[in-house]
Amino acid sequence: MAEIDTRIDYYPTHECDGIKYRKGHVLPFGASIVSHGVNFSIYSAAATSCSLVLFKKNASLPFAEIPFPEHFMIGNVYSMIVFDLDTENLEYGYRMDGPFDPAAGHRFDKNNILSDPYAKAIGGREVWLEQPKPDKLYPFRSRLVFEDFDWEDDKPLQIPFEDLIIYEMHVRSFTKSPSSGVKHPGTFAGINEKIQYLLELGINCLELMPIFEFDEFEHSKKDPVTGELLVNYWGYSTLNFFSPKSGYAAMGKYGMQVDELKTLIKQLHKHGIEIMLDVVFNHTAEGDHRGPSISFKGIDNKTYYMLTPEGYYFNFSGTGNTLNCNHPVVRSMVRDCLRYWVSEYHIDGFRFDLAAILGRAQDGSPLNNPPLLESLAHDPILAKCKLIAEAWDAGGLYQVGTFPAYGRWAEWNGMYRDTIRKFLKGDAGVVADFSERIQGSPEMYSKRGANAGINFISCHDGFTLYDMVSYNQKHNEANGENNMDGNNENDSWNCGFEGETDDIFINTLRQKQIKNAMTMLMVSQGVPMILMGDEMGRTQHGNNNTYCHDNELNWLDWNLIETNAGLYNFIKHIINFRRCHPVLRNKEHFRGSDYMNTGYTDISLHGTKPWQADLSGAGRVFAFMLDGSYAKNGNLSDDTVYVAMNMYWEALSFELPRLPHDKYWHISVNTDMPAPFDFHQLSHEPCIENQQSFLVGPRSIIILIGKEK
Repeated sequence: MAEIDTRIDYYPTHECDGIKYRKGHVLPFGASIVSHGVNFSIYSAAATSCSLVLFKKNASLPFAEIPFPEHFMIGNVYSMIVFDLDTENLEYGYRMDGPFDPAAGHRFDKNNILSDPYAKAIGGREVWLEQPKPDKLYPFRSRLVFEDFDWEDDKPLQIPFEDLIIYEMHVRSFTKSPSSGVKHPGTFAGINEKIQYLLELGINCLELMPIFEFDEFEHSKKDPVTGELLVNYWGYSTLNFFSPKSGYAAMGKYGMQVDELKTLIKQLHKHGIEIMLDVVFNHTAEGDHRGPSISFKGIDNKTYYMLTPEGYYFNFSGTGNTLNCNHPVVRSMVRDCLRYWVSEYHIDGFRFDLAAILGRAQDGSPLNNPPLLESLAHDPILAKCKLIAEAWDAGGLYQVGTFPAYGRWAEWNGMYRDTIRKFLKGDAGVVADFSERIQGSPEMYSKRGANAGINFISCHDGFTLYDMVSYNQKHNEANGENNMDGNNENDSWNCGFEGETDDIFINTLRQKQIKNAMTMLMVSQGVPMILMGDEMGRTQHGNNNTYCHDNELNWLDWNLIETNAGLYNFIKHIINFRRCHPVLRNKEHFRGSDYMNTGYTDISLHGTKPWQADLSGAGRVFAFMLDGSYAKNGNLSDDTVYVAMNMYWEALSFELPRLPHDKYWHISVNTDMPAPFDFHQLSHEPCIENQQSFLVGPRSIIILIGKEK
């Protein structure tokens, strides 16, 4: 008698054209490899029937199409196990039949083959900008992946929020330029080759712009002047939320994008660098009623999208549609997605694009207690994961300081960016607001602590730091939209000339202003974020919306490290200065009191005279002192740190606060000095001769350290 070693549920019960199958498991959704076959499971509340369509990789026609028998359906879920498939050479999709009644929210079309919302890889865009084969039948194909990567002992790092230095990066832009010198430019592998650079700069957290699968050819067009192809470069238009962008992998053409990304993450973690993903759950690539039916629209349009009573798409994202995030099914998909990236890719955190949308009800109105935000905050698998909201959307909802946090959510602090830029360029009347931003915005985050705010002065969306001090106006003509796109309000100042110039005075001032900006960022309480390339003076030539350019406008020019060596070395130093002074990285807000009986309050505010900060008038100066005894809210000890900022156009003398009798002021940073005299090595700061006052140059910042001689 033959040995019985196979479970009963691994035996087929049905056969169609030689393909054997049986009723499947409804959970998990998506395609899962099981013994002897693959389990397929998909949800649709309104479809009248569903068929599984099977292809061999890159084949133009399917080799099988299997209708789900009615008794295979449980609730609104179709499931099936198909046996003896070549899983490494398989692509699959679904046909959904049902009403085409847009007014009622339904857009079924059985002629379309649809991608699985839970697919772990998508075929059709394996190589960046390689012209896809014309395939009207099924252009974006669901594929299987194999979860057999050897992570060894890797796990998310769990670096305290307050200790992060976040570096926002576009995967392709970081190493695509020939000047990067990497073997695999523009890829995950290329970033891997530059880990040592990130360590030298002082970065311990990468925030990657979208890496979920998207179509770079979406809305592509020719530049009317140059004829250059303009593409969907940034990737804020997701095709599938579970699949990494294969075009970002050197091995993507071989279907190895999953392993290449995991290798990068593993190496980053080995070197103490966290990785966050910029995720876009506010809309998809399917657009409005004029857009294609790729996946969600044809599977269950009414479930996945916010619709008006007439069946049109709400457009709170500004891109044509809005994902219906607080529908229970969509909410579960988002949660499943994030759980997958944390458990299978060891992701440390997420930044949510236009996150205010995630708090809207199905009719578009803001919710007081958004179930999605609450469920993510309290999810057991995401419990150690960092959650960061871009707390606004394109529909006018602005929630900076009021985003529903549930004790977990942090925010991109747009108020910080705006106030710092105004103070930097010398606007009057912003000192009071500036004081709040430097202290971690306690008036906005009083109950949430300094970690609630992600401080940034520049990001992918807007001017680079160099362009912020070189242009008064945006220059987006190359985008082919008559300079109508992008933000008109940039709070920038060109230092006296629009764009590039040979004027030594203007260029020196611009370099100083960048140093000033980075110094403000690094001495602020809260979590600092740097835009890729700002450390070396990267420019987009005044374009503040480079979403469509796969060229030098976006690619990082690594030659700038030498061209702007003084700037680069200064920024490396000021990052290291923050890392070595825990008093700059408190988790909780300052109290403004002497609660440790040191003779000094944890923070004291000053002007050109000690203890006399002018927060009300038209002043352009601000100084503050931090007592190092209160570092990490009293859990560590540090030197006393004094920072004086003069954004006036003339030098001003600052009287210095007194120190205890055994301590003296030492100069650490002076942005008014030319490189390499603008900073002193840590622990080797010289004691200043005049302990009573210091002349701070025009539009300059000094940092003094109070310690023993």
